[in-house]
Amino acid sequence: MKKIIALCWITLISLASFAQNPQAWKTLEKPLNFFLANDLGRNGYYDQKPIAELMGVMAENVDIECVVAAGDVHHFEGVRSVNDPLWMTNYELIYSHPELMLPWYPVLGNHEYRSNSQAVIDYTNVSARWRMPDRYYTKVLENDGVTIRLVMIDTAPLIDKYREDTEKYPDAVLQDIDKQLAWIDSVLASAKEDWILVVGHHPIYADTKKSVSERTDLQKRVDTLLRKHNNVSMYLCGHIHNFQHIRMKGSNIDYVVNSSGSLSRKVNPTEGTVFCSDQTGFSLITADKKELTLHMINKKGEVLHSVKKKK
Repeated sequence: MKKIIALCWITLISLASFAQNPQAWKTLEKPLNFFLANDLGRNGYYDQKPIAELMGVMAENVDIECVVAAGDVHHFEGVRSVNDPLWMTNYELIYSHPELMLPWYPVLGNHEYRSNSQAVIDYTNVSARWRMPDRYYTKVLENDGVTIRLVMIDTAPLIDKYREDTEKYPDAVLQDIDKQLAWIDSVLASAKEDWILVVGHHPIYADTKKSVSERTDLQKRVDTLLRKHNNVSMYLCGHIHNFQHIRMKGSNIDYVVNSSGSLSRKVNPTEGTVFCSDQTGFSLITADKKELTLHMINKKGEVLHSVKKKK
């Protein structure tokens, strides 16, 4: 624990200039860059609005391609329709910086499943920047010859507790989990891009007080597929409202929990923990042909920790 705290402190001191000099963020840039954000929807309260503004300012200095939204854009009961006012107060009026008017690629979180989850997909037909073709889908990002394949998965139906609670999560049990798992298997089997990232809302490994079955269900159903193909660089998720970087024995995958973009929770090291922090924020992901890096950014614009993959 002392080692983790020390590493965090050293990183903060050495990179404090990023918050004081936004142009220093430019040094993080690579040919292909994008943001990862999740657990956002608080109607602008807590840290949501300042973090949204920070994302915009950083995008003035780092050339990002898109924002990947790993679920729970809408707390607490999801949205009722594409016309729900929460689309304005949780999203449109908050992420209003001109540099954030670019593609957003979302996945569903458990809170979206509390109401009309189909409306979250259908909002693609309303918004010019909301790009969600289905509950799970794949997207290839490319720039200057560098390619990243995003494998966007729908985790709530893959967890039994959501399927069994038909009153609170009515849409979860309606989903064909075998079909999704076969699709994940097929996409990973044929993926040939420089870097492959799998994005879901729920963590496979994490320190959390949430039910253990959330992780064990995904370990059984998803992690077995990720390890089978041996080409996944990182599994990215949210849900826990803190930053966690975990490496498990026997796996080459970096399991990353991205913190909440509005309200965070306490965290402790667990099995496989490389780094953890209870600060709010988002992540900047950068890539070239030889290196993929995920920078965990707090609400002051400081880099707390970087996850690196090299070839």
